[in-house]
Amino acid sequence: MFNSNSPDPDLLKTVLEPLLDDFQYWFSRSRTLLETETLFFLSPKEQANLLDRVIQTQQEVSAVQALLKATDGQAGVDTSVLVTWHHLVSECWQVSMKLRSQRSS
Repeated sequence: MFNSNSPDPDLLKTVLEPLLDDFQYWFSRSRTLLETETLFFLSPKEQANLLDRVIQTQQEVSAVQALLKATDGQAGVDTSVLVTWHHLVSECWQVSMKLRSQRSS
């Protein structure tokens, strides 16, 4: 019997896998920036907090990727979690844009 609540493995592989890869890419770039740059528009505590959140989220994304692979696409992730990750990526993009803007001034 078809369960409309269970995730479609093909859909998860088609949509979720690339999305998770994108999250890993952007969090990796953000982590490098936060670990190597002094951001004068953030206090050291704010920068450390953002870095901690990026590292934690990278671990969460890795866990979902491993689970998705281990279950052959039978596992997913709640959309509220994806939204939270997207907000963090957006926050990191804003930091990067501000740094780029400061450097060009």
